[in-house]
Amino acid sequence: MSLEVIHLRKLIKLCYLTNNRQISEVRSDIRQEIARERGQLDGGGDFHTPFWRDAREHAFHREDLHDSVDSRVEANTARARLYPRLRDGFLTWWNERRRWTNEPFLQIDAPHTRYTFHGIGTIKIEGMLAIRDAGGAEHYVYPYFAEAPRLSEEAARVMLWLISEAFPSIESSSFVVLDILRGQSFTLDRYPLSGNEEQVLLRRYSSLIEMRDRLLPQYEHYRQG
Repeated sequence: MSLEVIHLRKLIKLCYLTNNRQISEVRSDIRQEIARERGQLDGGGDFHTPFWRDAREHAFHREDLHDSVDSRVEANTARARLYPRLRDGFLTWWNERRRWTNEPFLQIDAPHTRYTFHGIGTIKIEGMLAIRDAGGAEHYVYPYFAEAPRLSEEAARVMLWLISEAFPSIESSSFVVLDILRGQSFTLDRYPLSGNEEQVLLRRYSSLIEMRDRLLPQYEHYRQG
């Protein structure tokens, strides 16, 4: 996916990687973009999409996540290492929420949008788990899947800030960012904004694009090949 149009979770992952891993990931993205331009990639599916679909089904008692993950791994052994860890992380968090009530959670419409920083890029925010609890409160859970880097407090605040900005009609206290592998959630009541989140994101996003632009000339022969 181009850095100019990118999922929030992927942008945050790239922005907070160590420098060496960041360069490696950006190089990989450049090669994938060139292959896609040449018709050598079919687009494929996101590695985490099937898991997150199953996790949402589990939340509404339509599937059991243990069974779902077993089936996904059986269908594709490339999932054998991370899918069980994602399952365990999600269930650690989810079961803690369920411990406080036996009442079912209701599924509500999950918002989605694109947020544009003019002159830099557009960030996609979609795929939330959207629920209404027994007390009528609504919660919108945005997933972070990456094995590395671990989601830091600063990165989580940046995500919460952007999601709140992107959906001004929804109470910002309703948003949850979930680091699934660690089973760790972030909300504004526990991690209040520092006030510099926009500047932090713009600086890191711009730096990422500048890095990509510096690397691009090294791949020009692939475009012409």
